Amino acid sequence: MKSVQNRYAVLFGFAGLFLVLSFLVRTALLIWAFPQAGLSITGILSTYAKGFVFDAGIALFFTIAYALYLLLLPQKLNNSLFNRVFTYTGFFLALMIVIFSFFAEFTFWGEYAGRFDFIAVDYLIYTYEVISNINQSYPLPLLIGGVLLATALLTWWCSRRGMFRNSFRSRTPFPKRMAIFALLLGGLLMHVFLISNTWAEKSKNRYQQELSKAGIYSFVSAYLNNELAYDKYYLLEDDNKAFATMRQQLQSPDARYLGNGHSIYRSITDTLAPVKPNIIMVTIESFSADFMTRFGNKGNITPVLDSIAQNSILFTNMYATGTRTVRGMEALTLAVPPTPGQSIVRRRNNENLFSAATIFRKSGYEATFFYGGDGYFDNMNKFFGNNGYDITDRLRHRLVDDQLAGKRTNIPDSAVQFENAWGICDEDIYKAAIKSADEKYAAGKPFYDFIMTTSNHRPFTYPGGKIDIPSGTSREGAVKYTDYAIGRFLKAIQDKPWYKNTVIIFVADHCASSAGKNEIEVSKYHIPCIFFNVPGAAPQEIPVMCSQIDIYPTLLKMLHWSYNSNFYGKNVLDSSYQPRAMVSTYQKLAYLETGKMVILSPQQKAQCFSWNPARNEEQPAPMDSTLLSHSVAHYQTAYSLFKNNGMRK
Repeated sequence: MKSVQNRYAVLFGFAGLFLVLSFLVRTALLIWAFPQAGLSITGILSTYAKGFVFDAGIALFFTIAYALYLLLLPQKLNNSLFNRVFTYTGFFLALMIVIFSFFAEFTFWGEYAGRFDFIAVDYLIYTYEVISNINQSYPLPLLIGGVLLATALLTWWCSRRGMFRNSFRSRTPFPKRMAIFALLLGGLLMHVFLISNTWAEKSKNRYQQELSKAGIYSFVSAYLNNELAYDKYYLLEDDNKAFATMRQQLQSPDARYLGNGHSIYRSITDTLAPVKPNIIMVTIESFSADFMTRFGNKGNITPVLDSIAQNSILFTNMYATGTRTVRGMEALTLAVPPTPGQSIVRRRNNENLFSAATIFRKSGYEATFFYGGDGYFDNMNKFFGNNGYDITDRLRHRLVDDQLAGKRTNIPDSAVQFENAWGICDEDIYKAAIKSADEKYAAGKPFYDFIMTTSNHRPFTYPGGKIDIPSGTSREGAVKYTDYAIGRFLKAIQDKPWYKNTVIIFVADHCASSAGKNEIEVSKYHIPCIFFNVPGAAPQEIPVMCSQIDIYPTLLKMLHWSYNSNFYGKNVLDSSYQPRAMVSTYQKLAYLETGKMVILSPQQKAQCFSWNPARNEEQPAPMDSTLLSHSVAHYQTAYSLFKNNGMRK
């Protein structure tokens, strides 16, 4: 790399170095993804071409402030000690940020098979969990030392090439500096107004989309566009028609609408006497269906769940609505489709919503959310605490504005045998839930508990000596420990006086990964769900396609409850039930019916696919107008109800 012989030698040198490093990172990620990506030669060339444009934009963003500095710096100060220190320091710091971001891209790709998105933005907010996770997953001193060493070596190499000397000794006249700055600023403005991250998403292949992007650019784009307004970016129906379609979809023989045309609030009536057991929902972190032997796993890492599935009600064709814990929580508490952008758990004005706790509290139950970490993370405590739940978690932050309607209980250090970045181990959170159940039973109070586990999450660490896979070595070990802890939990409660009258639901929040070559890899949303210990219910498998949002409508029908509902979920055992599921990414909203799928995306786009779950194949298909109408009705009305307070209880 030959330095440009003028004041801008360092600037152009840095930009050139950045483009080379970006090219190498993109190539490495391409090699990593190549066996699964299914990219053609044309696709690879397009990836590099688009990638270069995004990389050039980042280089302009990084250097424009320095370009302005060089424009205004008087000639007499160009070779001064001040300018030398300022330039070397700025170069070193900027290069260090770039190298660290490239390392972070590899770790992010390993977890999500994508460039930075809104998840990475969230990670900057929740520094305790993220820094602790990095520290426990990677040798942090070596990581930081490696970044500093690489930065120092590249800075030294650039200096040896004469880049800094050529800049300091130059006598570039002001008109030429002005011309260079104008060109750089013009290029930056063109990039801002003409290029967006959606340009990379025109390909049908998700790997090509992600490889075309640039990590830093994607990060900034996610930060600026973290919430998406459905009525601004997505395909719309007339509101009256959308709600009419939705009400027709939710109509059932036992339902009677209580609200006007722009409402789904209805009365569900059962003629038999209700059964009112305690309810414990165990929401298992990142638990794909294919971890279980029942769904084809050969590793025997879930012997407990496979065993109880044979003696319970097992949903074999259930799908998570999203790829993050808060999305699963949204579905499992509110029973609503996933609206674009952040989960409702993370949004403002999300208090006093109609939730599962609304139904149970009206029947005299106490509702509690159990989490092994600090529920400040991802706004969990604010959401659960202001939507009918008490909180039991680990208190790490004492925030002035953390005002909760529910009661908050801290899990003390004395009750913790093991803890990592995300929280206490699963055995410990179960012990906290058992202690609470004992107290409620003694007080004569029925209970509904939502337990969120954390052990099946990177860094995959758990108490030693529990299973035959060493802690911190693999996802398989974390899955096996998660299963082991469930076994210990069931053994601990089987002699409790409240056990026989307690239904336990085991369900995943989302799958372990969502990566795939398709627009939306439906197989990566397939989760297990087990109803264990349902009074009077014989073991069975429920094979119909359904969603997380259908859990409570189905369970409450089994228990013969009559109640008012604002849920989008349906009783999947009803003879009129039409199989369907909703899955999503941050921007794309998919609606599935048997053998077909519609994907809604920004810019009012809609695509139709045939879908073969047995072969995991998705092929473009002519638009199905009925399927499209069902899709838009679900997503548009859900967004409208939340925006206009129609989800409030």
